[in-house]
Amino acid sequence: MKLMEQVSQVLLVWNYTAATERCYCQWIRRFIFFHAVKHPNTMGAEEVERFLTHLATTEKVAASTQNQALNALVFLYREVLRMDLGNFDAVRARRPLRVPTVLSQVEAKQLLDAIGQLKTTEPYHLMCQLMYGSGLRLMECCRLRVKDIDLQRGQMTVRGGKGDKDRYVMLPAAAQAEVQKLLDWRRQVHEQDLARGFGWVEMPTALERKLPGADHQLGWQFLFASGKLSRCPRKGRVGRHHVHQGGVQRAVFTAVRSLKWTKRATCHTLMEKAAKRVRSPLDGVVA
Repeated sequence: MKLMEQVSQVLLVWNYTAATERCYCQWIRRFIFFHAVKHPNTMGAEEVERFLTHLATTEKVAASTQNQALNALVFLYREVLRMDLGNFDAVRARRPLRVPTVLSQVEAKQLLDAIGQLKTTEPYHLMCQLMYGSGLRLMECCRLRVKDIDLQRGQMTVRGGKGDKDRYVMLPAAAQAEVQKLLDWRRQVHEQDLARGFGWVEMPTALERKLPGADHQLGWQFLFASGKLSRCPRKGRVGRHHVHQGGVQRAVFTAVRSLKWTKRATCHTLMEKAAKRVRSPLDGVVA
């Protein structure tokens, strides 16, 4: 078995997402080509250290990017090649301290309204409303399933969030009517898919084997489903996946451009707001 096929297989066993698989495979390939296409089992801590140092000093990557590359290589050696890298001391990219930025309520409303005015059939406006109103991350919102919505309790269930943890989040009252419409649309689409011989959806972990037939049930379907059927790259089956996260990001960028915001006008920093409430000691001295 080729190395990259072996890496993909082990990542699949460990239930890593397709996005993580692509990311790790990319870093492993870059590592191999950086060392003149040597096989990783002929290299070790010294080569890993040299590669990470190159990323920090020559390519000037961010600290999070270097950590991503490190995680990919550690996974390669520890879980795939079963080799102990030992200790190594690479030059680490520095993680800068940034002032957090937030939108004011007025700016948030302007942005949401601009997204709602975009000419698209995808439910990007509702997705952005839920992310803003419930604190959902982008992929958490994309991966919501029909059964995760509880209109009666006004809450949603996030499954397998950051750290592979589940949690409950509020379902904003202002968005419940739109969510109900989406649920009705989702039911109609699923019935049409079943009538055409489709209706399959990818299940998390091993639930497809543990719960036979659940992969065709409405409750397990993605809430924010794609407008077209697609073939699962891992299992080769045709189903209806969730909307692509890149589409949501493009919708936000397009809305921001339509508002013609400058970077300075867009974000009110928490520091700025705090500075306006704190009185300078000089003001107490110089009257």
